[in-house]
Amino acid sequence: MAGRRAALRAAIGGLACAAAFLAGGAPAALAASGAARAVSVRRVQTGDSFAGVYWRDGQYDREALRRLDWVFRDPALDEATPMDPRLFDVLHLLAQRMESTEAFEVISGYRAPETNASRALRSRRVSRVSLHMSGMAADVRLPGRDSLGLARLAAELQVGGVGLYRRDGFVHLDCGPARRW
Repeated sequence: MAGRRAALRAAIGGLACAAAFLAGGAPAALAASGAARAVSVRRVQTGDSFAGVYWRDGQYDREALRRLDWVFRDPALDEATPMDPRLFDVLHLLAQRMESTEAFEVISGYRAPETNASRALRSRRVSRVSLHMSGMAADVRLPGRDSLGLARLAAELQVGGVGLYRRDGFVHLDCGPARRW
């Protein structure tokens, strides 16, 4: 049952993310480019990491995506879901534009509904309908870079939602509709 729920969440999330990108959210340079796309990430809570190419020859690399899904899993339940690969496109584009080779530090990726509900009870800043539950969002920071600068660039690119949590030192990024907070 959990596997079917995850597959359904991923399918719905993927459709929503694709609609947002097709509606003009994807930067033309990335959409038109045939160059390989790479990302470097490290999960703060687990130390798990990925650094490499996840898109090449016009398609996403399934094995790389599987490894990224595991890095972005919900560590509270040790549960992974298929992350929307366009989230990795957002990270790739930001790293490219910031000319950074550092790994993004992932504070939060996928959140199981139970984990999200628990966090929402403790904080008004956690949405009860968070895109984290659909594998479409991540809270990240980029070592050596100002979170405000990262948030501003992401907002300028209009590739999804951008939330600046300056006090906590991270930026929420998602591949949903372009918005900011």
